[in-house]
Amino acid sequence: MQKRSSATNGLLTVLITLVIVLMLLTMYQIDRQWLKLGDVQATMTEQAKDIRELRAALASGAVRQQSANANAGTASGISPAFQRAHAMTQQPDYAQGDWSVDAFGTNLKTLTPLVSGDAYASEVQGYVLESLVTRNPDTLAWEGLIAKSWQVSPDGLTITFQMRDDVTFSDGVPLTADDLVFSFQFIMTEAIQAPRQRAYLDKIKEVKANGKYEVVFVYKEPYFEAFDLAGGLSILPKHFYEPYLQKPQEFNESKGLLLGSGPYRMSDPKGWRPDAGSVELVRNERYWGDVQPPFNRVLWKIIQNDSARLTTYRNGQIDAYGARPNEYASLKNDAQIMDKSHNFEYMPPVAGYSYIGWNQERGGKPTRFADKRVRQAMSHLTDVSRVIQDIFLGYAEPAVSPFSNTSKQHNPSLQPWEFNLEKAQALLKEVGYEDRNGDGLLEDQAGKPFEFKLTYFEANEDTKRMVLLLKDLYARAGVKLEPFPQEWPVMLESLNKKDFDAITLGWTSGIETDIFQMFHSTQAKTDGDNSISYKNPELDKLIDQARATVNEAERMPLWQQAERIMMDDQPYTFLMRRQSLSFVDKRIQNLQMTKLGLNRGSLPLENYVPAAMQKYTQ
Repeated sequence: MQKRSSATNGLLTVLITLVIVLMLLTMYQIDRQWLKLGDVQATMTEQAKDIRELRAALASGAVRQQSANANAGTASGISPAFQRAHAMTQQPDYAQGDWSVDAFGTNLKTLTPLVSGDAYASEVQGYVLESLVTRNPDTLAWEGLIAKSWQVSPDGLTITFQMRDDVTFSDGVPLTADDLVFSFQFIMTEAIQAPRQRAYLDKIKEVKANGKYEVVFVYKEPYFEAFDLAGGLSILPKHFYEPYLQKPQEFNESKGLLLGSGPYRMSDPKGWRPDAGSVELVRNERYWGDVQPPFNRVLWKIIQNDSARLTTYRNGQIDAYGARPNEYASLKNDAQIMDKSHNFEYMPPVAGYSYIGWNQERGGKPTRFADKRVRQAMSHLTDVSRVIQDIFLGYAEPAVSPFSNTSKQHNPSLQPWEFNLEKAQALLKEVGYEDRNGDGLLEDQAGKPFEFKLTYFEANEDTKRMVLLLKDLYARAGVKLEPFPQEWPVMLESLNKKDFDAITLGWTSGIETDIFQMFHSTQAKTDGDNSISYKNPELDKLIDQARATVNEAERMPLWQQAERIMMDDQPYTFLMRRQSLSFVDKRIQNLQMTKLGLNRGSLPLENYVPAAMQKYTQ
């Protein structure tokens, strides 16, 4: 009886459990259906709004007028900025659809414009935010994007842009001159965490709307990049960001406030979080451009380990892989990799440079690196040629300064600092560093040993190997380097607070590099990009003069004088400019090399996947 009773109870328990599980599954499915229904309702609401606006426009004849204006750029009806993208659509196998999938090697701290300060967030924002003009990657000339035309006053102080009248943000709200005015005013609001942008926009006296689709930039004084600054300003939608003027701290601490007029959008413009494990953009179905974006989605996976990224690429789960030099040769001989890949190695003139920054002030007090002779000694101890050969296998060139070796800003007579142990030791002795107790370490006159932490990004294996090499090189001179690996968000926090001894990082570059934000003494402030607190009045004067000199022939000698000062001062030990060693999946078509580098990811987008090779659905 007991056994039968136990069996019956057990069966009843199983049945009750099964019923509960089925109820939970049913509730889960209902929840998913409600969520899906919510998405559908939101989409239908937006579509209904668009239809109402379209009907009103048709009734007023505005649609015909907008079409005529938009097509006025070229005989083909395609504006110059979209000509290359349009040529892509004429390929026999061109097709829309599929996803573009890449990987970031680090967690992102925030995607919010202005608050973010790294190249990764900037890459994402580039798909969402737009500007008045863009550069042609072949000629490097400016071409209208949101702007149709423009005029520059004879004195260069006033630039007027006529804007397209058919552009909307991804939520359907029209983009007007008021959004340009707001973008400027928002950045210049002191409570908004945008010191980098304010440092440049401070040259502008005012931005004003002259009607709904004309915007005027008025400068306080001449500036050599006045047109670039005005035309390249990322346009923030006033209706979306204006509420944060009343709650700036919420904006400054936000992680994913991102909405714009670009070809892609966040599915939730307020919802991204750093723990998401990826960044995903979806096609902006309202995109105004003459050529619609080819991919349904653009996705970046967060994969911090180099080997894991390679495995993910090998398995076809990401579309590109930037190879490390020590694996590049073997990958070129890897039949599986080469069978599935396009292969590129290149160094465009806008390639950035890596450096070691010596922090000259910490906690309000000067550090040992405040003495120029110490910085010079450290540059003599940094064998850049050996780093390039041993760590990067020759796929790099020494960086003399912030200016590219091919730039007109660079003085070709200047050469990289040479590795010289004897000169380094002599300079350190001159400062007062000697091995006073016979332990092999240098000490200052107070007996304090010469030791410091070198902060670097922990997930970069090549940087780790370089730091260990430098540790050995410095030790030969009696200097103790303690490697100090950090996560990316922690590194950025240390930079903003200037809370580090020395740090190795990199800067992106432009066609002509304005060094104001990195080296001008006014930027040696909390959240400023002169994170090493470097101050040189003579350099400040030259930077100010160069920036105010519009004539290129007169400006370049000023930059070259500034370069000579930086070469002598060594605020950074300039390391190298690296080649890009890239493998791209063959499903990605229309890859071309331009004066700005490989056209993959350039906007307007110029790559696609033929229909037969597509593998992701909407």
